[in-house]
Amino acid sequence: MVTEDQLMTSTKPSSDSEKEKQERTERMIGEAIRDYDGFDGYRDEFRIYAKGSYANNTNVRAESDVDIVVECTDVVYWRNHDTSRPGHTGGTPYSGIWTPTLLRSEILAALTQKFPGAVTEGSTAFEVNTSSARVNADVVPSFTFKLYYSGGSFAQGTKVFKKDDSSVENYPQQQLDNGRVKNSRTNSVYKKAVRILKRLENTLVAHGLTDPMPSFLLECLMYNCPDKYFKRNTWRGVMQGCLADIHNHTMKPEESDNRWVESNGIKYLFHPNQKWTRCQVHEFAKTAWAYMEFDA
Repeated sequence: MVTEDQLMTSTKPSSDSEKEKQERTERMIGEAIRDYDGFDGYRDEFRIYAKGSYANNTNVRAESDVDIVVECTDVVYWRNHDTSRPGHTGGTPYSGIWTPTLLRSEILAALTQKFPGAVTEGSTAFEVNTSSARVNADVVPSFTFKLYYSGGSFAQGTKVFKKDDSSVENYPQQQLDNGRVKNSRTNSVYKKAVRILKRLENTLVAHGLTDPMPSFLLECLMYNCPDKYFKRNTWRGVMQGCLADIHNHTMKPEESDNRWVESNGIKYLFHPNQKWTRCQVHEFAKTAWAYMEFDA
């Protein structure tokens, strides 16, 4: 049985030494972009910031890497939330130099100049490999993106073009803001419970009991669990309530008025283009429940 003391230990964030290396990595990547001559004249058009588990303070030892966004604000992509509406016509066509291809090539050159021999190009991000002074980092070339709603309001995020020219829209600021709000509503229990689930998943994977689950998915699953479960008196009680909710929600198809969302609050958690399925999450919840030795 996983004890209360073990769960308490699992609530802790990265160690001080890990955090120091993470912060150093973020700082060095910022220097790589700012010091690169190819961005001369455009440095004010770039935002460099952390996203994901590191930024949201939900990372654990096994995922001490950092995700860094390099966002080109010189270009603003957009689309309407309601695809049946005609296109938003505010603004003029972009006539500058920053194409997805050029952005990727210049960021690669900047990182290679700063970290020679340590940069690998993936399908979406560039990985800067670890050293004694820093952790692994995924650097994501991005453009500013706006999702327009009826009435003219919009959610601002980023648009990422992959190496194969496909693209994905992300909302890192909304994820950060929503996580902080939920953590506040639950008296700082939410983020600690996310770390418990991530460490539990690491243990299950190490024992060959489950396939690896994306860290972002695990955070989103806990985000959708009702606040009442995070207000229980014990960590076992918290996890029992959350795992039961995840298990029961993924047991049958979602209803249109009861669909779970990503922790950004904008995109649905389950849809055909995701890297995970409801069935996979359901099996994971069953396995985690059994490992915790909760009553049936």
